Amino acid sequence: MLDRINTGFWHACLSGMCLILALLAGPAWAVVDVGIVINPYAGDRAGPEIDGDALAMTEGGLAAIIESAGGRIVRTRTVTLTAQDKAQYGRWNRFGLASGHLANMATENFNAGLLNLGLYNNCSSLMGMLGGLQHATQAGSGGPQRIGLVWIDAHGDYNTPETTLSGMLGGMPVAIAAGDGLIRMRKQAGMDEPLPKSHIVMVGVRDTDPLEQERIERDAIPQISTEDVRNLSSNLHEQMRQLTAISDIVYVHVDLDVLDPAEVSGHPLTVPNGPTGKELAAAIEVMFSYPKTAALGIASYPHLNDPGKLTLKAIHDMVAGAVSGIAERD
Repeated sequence: MLDRINTGFWHACLSGMCLILALLAGPAWAVVDVGIVINPYAGDRAGPEIDGDALAMTEGGLAAIIESAGGRIVRTRTVTLTAQDKAQYGRWNRFGLASGHLANMATENFNAGLLNLGLYNNCSSLMGMLGGLQHATQAGSGGPQRIGLVWIDAHGDYNTPETTLSGMLGGMPVAIAAGDGLIRMRKQAGMDEPLPKSHIVMVGVRDTDPLEQERIERDAIPQISTEDVRNLSSNLHEQMRQLTAISDIVYVHVDLDVLDPAEVSGHPLTVPNGPTGKELAAAIEVMFSYPKTAALGIASYPHLNDPGKLTLKAIHDMVAGAVSGIAERD
């Protein structure tokens, strides 16, 4: 009888210790709440002002993919212009207004403890997400938050109105965010302060204009190569450690043209030697294992030209990687 009592006593103690240790370990098993922000506005002065590229990224079972990775979609919101906004002259001007609405949504998501998932027509929406994160209050008190940017793109998008060869707004958002042009647009997007150049890391960039490349080298923007992504290299980890050390919040932005052309054949700006969707998803999972990484943006889905839905599958893998990275944090 005494042996049975002692056995029951120690079993109860061990069970209690396991419960305490599980609680101390933190919510590695907790559901990751996701807030989706969709911006259908392009900002470019040619072609349609809005299209369905961004919205199409929510299709094909995205909600189920997020759930399988340990998350759930709490809310989905789409940027729309007010009647007063629509009456304003100029596409760049209206895009700045749309970016301001995106920023407000992103701030609300972050302050509610949600993973921000931005789905964009093109990369110019970067500014709205950065503006929203700058105004977040949960990460610290007083003043704008210090944002770190992981820029994943085949292109640097680091041209300015003075250096651009194409005149495309989509080739300038990183430079604009860093304070090197179109200051009014940046402020419309909620970025009261420019992004410090020391807070930018570029991933997979391999096609730049000559003057753009000079700017990247002059400003000493750190680079993570395609091979670093494929191998989950020490450089990937080192750049994430350095960026999180100087930032309050880290934002990861993906232009889908970074992928291997076979997986994004419908994109007009593909570049050889890109990572596959699974390779990039694994790197994104690593990035989101760092506790300050709190937002993912994906841009430029050619939804009308996606044979076999290979690009959509890559998008799903990336989103799952981000959610899994958060869910697995210690």
